[in-house]
Amino acid sequence: MLIRVRTSLCAITLLACSAPLFAANPPSAAAPAGNTGAPTETYTVKPGDVLSVSVWKEPDLQGPVLVRPDGTFSFPLAGQIDARGRSVLELQQIITDKLKKYISDPVVTVSISEVKGNKVYVLGQVNKPGEFIVNPRVDVMQALSMAGGTTPYAALGDITILRRTESGQQSLPFHYAEVARGRNLQQNIMLQAGDVVVVP
Repeated sequence: MLIRVRTSLCAITLLACSAPLFAANPPSAAAPAGNTGAPTETYTVKPGDVLSVSVWKEPDLQGPVLVRPDGTFSFPLAGQIDARGRSVLELQQIITDKLKKYISDPVVTVSISEVKGNKVYVLGQVNKPGEFIVNPRVDVMQALSMAGGTTPYAALGDITILRRTESGQQSLPFHYAEVARGRNLQQNIMLQAGDVVVVP
């Protein structure tokens, strides 16, 4: 009996001494991985997008809202809100500030339920020309792939991207063969909403 008691005491002592070591240095713990990539650009709301807006404990202040072609939408008590160039977090704060006139400490949630406004267009000598909803962005090569690739008659050296800006319309050249060979990759730009890729 004495031998068994001593053996049990030794086992308890061993566990007590080794427990802090495992707590301080758990064998399965791994150092957090560093962020090696560039930060993702925040998506901004586009005309045609459908937002889901809700106010906590206010059943009459919730539901989907459509962003109109002029980039605005309306919400009860908050009135008309300009969503152009704004993220959902910015819109959430704007609605919160407007509702403070009527509700004490409103808790507002805004999310994008349908991304319908972020469209690009691919026309000409592609297998499936048309408009494509992108989420959130695609480059020229990806857009051509979404359009089913080019036809045998496509002038791959004369592809252009038409882009509307505040100062007018731009025409950006794109040489398919160069990019396909890994050359002049700066041509493979990220498309913006409303861009038109023309494949003659």
